Amino acid sequence: MRPTNEVKLTFLSRSANEGFARTAAACFAAQLDPTLDEVNDVKTAVSEAVTNCIVHAYPDKLGTVTMRLRLFEDNTLEILVKDSGVGIPDVEKARKPLFTTGGDERSGMGFTIMESFMDNLKVRSQPGKGTTVIMRRRISRRLGI
Repeated sequence: MRPTNEVKLTFLSRSANEGFARTAAACFAAQLDPTLDEVNDVKTAVSEAVTNCIVHAYPDKLGTVTMRLRLFEDNTLEILVKDSGVGIPDVEKARKPLFTTGGDERSGMGFTIMESFMDNLKVRSQPGKGTTVIMRRRISRRLGI
């Protein structure tokens, strides 16, 4: 299925850009007329994905984060968040609740949160080459607004 609309953003892995990414995703998703709960779910998932890039992909330096947003005719929003950082040696282990490489201040719940707020979550990673997270969420069609 081909997207009906898409946008691609690239930004530095600065913590200030996490809020930018959340807002950009919410604004793009607004075309589907989501409920407030759906918007908040999307923003939370994007926040987790981008924060993972900032904290884990580039722990000692700045890097780039790419976010691609796509809409499909069936009211599905697809969000891709990609980095070229350190990568994840064991994706399955990293997806388990409470697992973190970020020290005591990190909860290890990022992937779990993304998975709970989105309909589908895919994670691909190669050590030394980076990580790509693809999230999909179908936005309910509202009748008679």
